Amino acid sequence: MQRERVLLFIIMIVLLCVGIVMIYSTSAIFADVRYGSNYYFLKRQLLWLALGLAGFFTFSQIDYHRFRGLSRVGIVVSLVLLAAVFIPHVGRGAGGAKRWISLGFFSFQPSEIAKYATIIFLADYLDRKQSTIGLFFKGFIPPCMVLGAVLVMIVAQPDLGTVIAIALVSLILFFIGRVRIAHILTMILGSLPALYVLLFRVEWRRKRLLAFLDPWKDPQGSGFQIIQSFIALGSGGLFGVGLGQSRQKLFYLPEAHTDFIFSIIGEELGLVGTLAVVVLFILFLYLGARIVLRAADYFGQLLSAGIVSMITLQTIVNVSVVTGSIPTKGLPLPYISFGGSSLLLIMTATGVLMNVAKQAGKKVESNPFAKHKNRLVDLG
Repeated sequence: MQRERVLLFIIMIVLLCVGIVMIYSTSAIFADVRYGSNYYFLKRQLLWLALGLAGFFTFSQIDYHRFRGLSRVGIVVSLVLLAAVFIPHVGRGAGGAKRWISLGFFSFQPSEIAKYATIIFLADYLDRKQSTIGLFFKGFIPPCMVLGAVLVMIVAQPDLGTVIAIALVSLILFFIGRVRIAHILTMILGSLPALYVLLFRVEWRRKRLLAFLDPWKDPQGSGFQIIQSFIALGSGGLFGVGLGQSRQKLFYLPEAHTDFIFSIIGEELGLVGTLAVVVLFILFLYLGARIVLRAADYFGQLLSAGIVSMITLQTIVNVSVVTGSIPTKGLPLPYISFGGSSLLLIMTATGVLMNVAKQAGKKVESNPFAKHKNRLVDLG
């Protein structure tokens, strides 16, 4: 797995470099007007990048099996932090949502921690409970209750995008973890009424859905952001208008340096630039899938599958949102978008993924899919 690890590291570094360049390009003028310094967002991203690299190299050297003993502690800590965002003078709000905990000199999103704490918890649980996971009440319900508590806390912030991401990754882990399809379908059907209420009974979410179907019906309101994204992508053409030459970043496209940074990549670097970024993420998925298939044991397989699925899903959602393929959801583009806690956690999780790859093959006999490895590789 040495080749996969090297290629994965190269892809991560290239994406991070693209992110640094594009964050400065998209935010310099906005930062100068708002904060009096062109480098306001760039300096903060570089600080988080340094912390992320430290987390990446540290966790790439830590035996991933050590996380098993911390899985339940991690999920409890995540729930406590998710609850803390609602405490006055501790939680910080922005745009009508309370998703951050402020420590004065910096703030972070507990939901980012909850993403990977949930993955570790489910990977450990599904591995340990293989003998009972087929039982609905004894095996399947307990992790669903924990998962439900996490999702309820996040949706209350509100942050439906992160809820959907965690839920989908959890479904993938349940499937890999040999949960009965009937139980998974029961959970999906049981969640549909809540999903209906969240999507269609909440006024601003319903407006987002309507804007997705016809953004030009309200071009100055709910459809404004996606229309500006279309203009940015369309203006770029094949090769773009040139690095730093975007017009949409000049206070037309909101969140240009965060959730909609892919739109500015399309405007400044054109179709060639956006396709290059997409190809890098496809290669990341391919290498990640190889690591999953060759993990040394079942826990490693579940853990790496969760990490690869989360990063890939965030990428798919972000690109789909800015291209108008799905309704707007607030998920950053991994490695590229501005965002401190998101970048730190993604890089740390990538370090864990590298450690799984490092140990691949050491304990092949403990991997329940080992004897079917050749068949799985062929299917992959």
